[in-house]
Amino acid sequence: MTRREWIATLAAAAPLAVSAAPKSGSTGGKIGLSRLSAISDEIATSPDGALAFAKLYNMQWLELRNVPGGGGEYSRLDETKLKSAAQSFKENGIRISFLNTGMLKFGLPGSEVKSNRPETPEQKKTRAERDQKRFDERLKWLEDSIRACHILEVKDVRVFAFTRATEPGKHYQRIAEIIGEMSIPAEREGIRLLLENETSCNAATCEESAALLKLIPSKSVGLNWDVLNGFDMKEPAFPHGYSLLPKNRIWNVQAKGKSLLEEGKVQDWHGIIRALARDGYTGCLGLENHMFGRMLFTNAHYAMRELIRVAETA
Repeated sequence: MTRREWIATLAAAAPLAVSAAPKSGSTGGKIGLSRLSAISDEIATSPDGALAFAKLYNMQWLELRNVPGGGGEYSRLDETKLKSAAQSFKENGIRISFLNTGMLKFGLPGSEVKSNRPETPEQKKTRAERDQKRFDERLKWLEDSIRACHILEVKDVRVFAFTRATEPGKHYQRIAEIIGEMSIPAEREGIRLLLENETSCNAATCEESAALLKLIPSKSVGLNWDVLNGFDMKEPAFPHGYSLLPKNRIWNVQAKGKSLLEEGKVQDWHGIIRALARDGYTGCLGLENHMFGRMLFTNAHYAMRELIRVAETA
């Protein structure tokens, strides 16, 4: 079966639109349509397009990262633009489930970054200086993100564990201290920091994420579990990876389009959704389309249809 045939088969199995209206106020139990979300900049080329996508599928939620079509991260927008965006979401009945930021997605100063390509001494020096600058500005970035959360009425914001080093575990204690320090002003503002397991960062797998979270006692630091991100590290996400995670600290879950549509990468979403419901998960399940190329936005529809199908039948 070709990839095109594979996608076509899945698309045919799901209706274009969903007739059942989403229920409000869901705080646990079944993860159905009322708890599905999607990252807006990978489903449309404009904010209005993302709203139209959400309306097509009767969605209540969107995740935010970059402004669709350009304009940078929502977390770094000025107050006027943020308030305008927030008003548009509210007028269209859309709430924000999660604010994705690039906080701490750069090399930890003093660590030896694992590079896929050789660097000249000058390139290494330039990168180290850039990383140091971003590190020094981390609290300002956090301040901007907290401001954005308040305006957008969302309490969960993403952070990373820095670009992957040659010996990731060697830096866990320092990373834990940095994230723990950042959680203090965030907690004062009612905001939670969600560490994402990311292939290119020091916490890529469920095992690594769990180990790092153990070192961060803060009750305002949890996990954004991107189910497919441990795939390239040869870690089976479910049930093995999931079994290692602290269930009470999983606060957002993301589903890559490939984990729904691409043969060889499709995950046991029925099993994952049932396990999350059983273990008291109360957050949303957000589509991160991530199927780049000319078919990016077409694939977003195929992936959303399949996510709805598996959620409604789990």
